[in-house]
Amino acid sequence: MTLRLARRTLRCMQGDPARNEIVFVVEDAPEGGFTARALGPSIFAEGDTLDDLRTAVRDAVHCHYDAGQSPKIIRLHFVRDEVLSA
Repeated sequence: MTLRLARRTLRCMQGDPARNEIVFVVEDAPEGGFTARALGPSIFAEGDTLDDLRTAVRDAVHCHYDAGQSPKIIRLHFVRDEVLSA
């Protein structure tokens, strides 16, 4: 994780009012599709396609927070592993 992302994530986790956003780490699911886990609050979503995942993440965030309290920005940070043979 870059230092910039780490600082942004820390501010988000601490509830910094100047940063009204939540960050999700998105990975390929082993069985296909995608998973997204929030950094900070305990929010998890999954979807078969990226469009399904985006919808699921929005729904999960809105369900997690009270009305009017959810972050205005939802940031998806994609993490992908590639294995190369020598």
